[in-house]
Amino acid sequence: MNRREFLVAGAGMVMMAAGLGAAPKARAGAARGAGAGRLRGFRPLELKRLKIEVGAQRPFKAVQLSDTHIVRADATEKDERKLALASRRYPHMAFGEHYLAEGIAAARADNALLLHTGDMIDFVSNANLKLVECYFGSADWFVSSGNHEFSKYVGDAKEDAAYKADSFARVSEHYPNDLKFASRVVNEVNFVAADDVYYNFTGEQLALMEKEVAKGLPIVFMCHVPLYTPKHYESELKKTGGVCSYQTGVPEELVRTWRECKFQAGQEWRDRRVQQRADAPTLEFVKYLKAQPLLKAILCGHCHAFWEERFSPTAIQYVCSATFLGQGHAIEFA
Repeated sequence: MNRREFLVAGAGMVMMAAGLGAAPKARAGAARGAGAGRLRGFRPLELKRLKIEVGAQRPFKAVQLSDTHIVRADATEKDERKLALASRRYPHMAFGEHYLAEGIAAARADNALLLHTGDMIDFVSNANLKLVECYFGSADWFVSSGNHEFSKYVGDAKEDAAYKADSFARVSEHYPNDLKFASRVVNEVNFVAADDVYYNFTGEQLALMEKEVAKGLPIVFMCHVPLYTPKHYESELKKTGGVCSYQTGVPEELVRTWRECKFQAGQEWRDRRVQQRADAPTLEFVKYLKAQPLLKAILCGHCHAFWEERFSPTAIQYVCSATFLGQGHAIEFA
């Protein structure tokens, strides 16, 4: 299921531990059409193997997961709308937690670092945040945030800095590192995670990135939304019928060619040409990153499908498929 199909279909997730939210029950009229309410076929977790040359002091391993989309809600919400949301978004993500547990087990077996590139949860809820704190506390994680980390009802409102600020502090308490910008050195390799969940970077993030480059270590950059690369752009644009590409830093001359969609008054923010247009600080950040010889790889997610493409002379961008689809990366850094 690609990202566009995911947004159209809606999905959800099987609940496990008692006290952290029961499995959402289907509600009358909540899902309609062929296959509504049915779980996808199950298969074991597929970890696509990568070997990335980064100049590590000594080789080490990591498991990258992305877009797990845990869906839980319980009576502590006192919010029927939130409970109905969990029911609607249940069927297609039903194995997300199972695959997440498989990924953790695989990392433990390989003594590997765990990486997650956004959308661990599907929306903000008490049960989701309690659960991710348990998962993050069970292993060694380094993560970047996703747009769903701050989503209240999924597609209900314009998502921008003010929208994010409303839940940022609450969500951040349950995550293992800063969700705006963070770095961590592993075997003399600098992992840098930056928030681009609304298709933008800021001048503040650029200043922080410059400080990371000044450390003189090889860099693995992590974000949620893939950065613009031309072949991936063409592939995603085709999937959406010319509406958008789900990338950060798309050149303005390309955005202007996207298919126009009509919206009711007050709903213009839904236009992908508005949501995904790169502002000046974003384009400056991407340009700076592309010019850095210390950049060795980019790890990201968001599109729910694997993709690899060269981003710069020294770095390939690796887009990870979705955990809820039973896919991830097993990486050897050398």
